[in-house]
This record gives sequence, structure tokens and C-alpha cells, in this order.
Amino acid sequence: MNDSSDTFDPAPPPGFTRLPVRSGYGLSIGPLFERETEDGGFIRGFRVGPHLTNTLNNCHGGMLMGFADVTFGHAISHRTRDNWITVRLLVDFIAGAPFGAWIEGTGHIVAADESFRTVQGRIWSGETVIATGTGVFKVLTPR
Repeated sequence: MNDSSDTFDPAPPPGFTRLPVRSGYGLSIGPLFERETEDGGFIRGFRVGPHLTNTLNNCHGGMLMGFADVTFGHAISHRTRDNWITVRLLVDFIAGAPFGAWIEGTGHIVAADESFRTVQGRIWSGETVIATGTGVFKVLTPR
């Protein structure tokens, strides 16, 4: 673990607001942030803190998977009140993200069949693509 935890600042770039996570898994991986895009979409983000790194001082793959899950799935609930659960999540890791890096991600629905949605997503830091993936999510009842 990085020994700079006492000087770590998770602050996001301008335009991002902190997600109101109050319990559960989100507390252990956060803080997470979000901003709206001009086209009506969204971008979620987080800063790689000391609690999110692996022994190489990069963002842990498990964190990237968790972030992909809550980011890609959010494409379903972003403009609806639908709840969803993850059926399948496939993520390809392309590059590492070092301690302190600002990470962003988004997802877009590419297919819908009855109560299932397929989402393609991307995670990046600056100009570097960190991961890409596809998720299949089952839509449940409205929130």
C-alpha cells in the first residue's frame, strides 16, 4: 500500500459531484463522482487512493471491475428509475492506472431484449484507455 495516505486528496476535476453513497460496497471503493455530459449522458470518476492500489502501486483490478459494474450498469438507470442486477460483466484490462490518477468511465446501452440490456463501456485516465468491456444487466422494478 502507498504510504502517502496522509497527503492523498481524492478531489475530482471541476464539474464532478460526489455520489451520495451512504452504505455498502460503495463506501469501500469510494468516493465516486459523476458529471453530466452535453449529450445527456454521464461520466463517473474516482481518484486512485491508497486503499485501491495493488502491490505495484497501480489501481487494483478488482476496483476496476467494481467501477465498471456500477458505471456500465448506471447506463440503464441514468435517465430512468429502473433497478438492475448484473448478469454478466466482461472487462478487458488495457493499461495500468497509478496511485493518484483520476479515472473516468461511462457506458452506453447497445441492445435491449425484454428485461435485459447490453451495455458497452470504457474506462480511461486522460488519453489512456485503462479498460473496455461489455455488461449484460437485468432490469428489475422501478426504484
